[in-house]
Amino acid sequence: MVDESLIARCLKQEPKAQYEMYRALYGQLMGVCSRYERNRDDAHDRLNQAFLKILNHLEKRRPEVPFELWTRRIMINTVIDHHRHEKQRREMESLDAPLDEGTLTEVNDYLKQMDADAFAAMLARVPEMSRRVFNLFAIDGFGHQEIAAMLGISEGTSKWHVSHARQVLQHAIARLAAPVVAKTATR
Repeated sequence: MVDESLIARCLKQEPKAQYEMYRALYGQLMGVCSRYERNRDDAHDRLNQAFLKILNHLEKRRPEVPFELWTRRIMINTVIDHHRHEKQRREMESLDAPLDEGTLTEVNDYLKQMDADAFAAMLARVPEMSRRVFNLFAIDGFGHQEIAAMLGISEGTSKWHVSHARQVLQHAIARLAAPVVAKTATR
């Protein structure tokens, strides 16, 4: 947790205070980065970019906004800004076929037993743009209109990416769940 005295020392540009703040925020910010970036090095790059923005805009922070919430928002915006700069290099992926009801039941049973690390590993399989939109929508709680404005896409495209990410995740879970479901059925 970052207290006001540490913030004040960072405003004075004390290197030791800046390092203390970096260490205090690292876990929270890396958690956000890891949801958006597949590669750990890219996540570290985004985290460092966001931390520089935090330090450079510290004096603009409104005191009524909780500090950690403010830094989290900067982190998310940094990831989105990076996405905007890389947008022309990305291609759209094709839509997968929908799953049948039997597969969805297996998926739900498997999800009950899955831990967060396993889900994060599966989320890394989702194509980059769909993963970004899915994270903004399902994890960070933004609406499709907000996501569309942030990423420069239409609301319909935002909805498609959430649907696409869900389908990719469902297929991945179904493939992993099949052996587990088969083992429990033979017992």
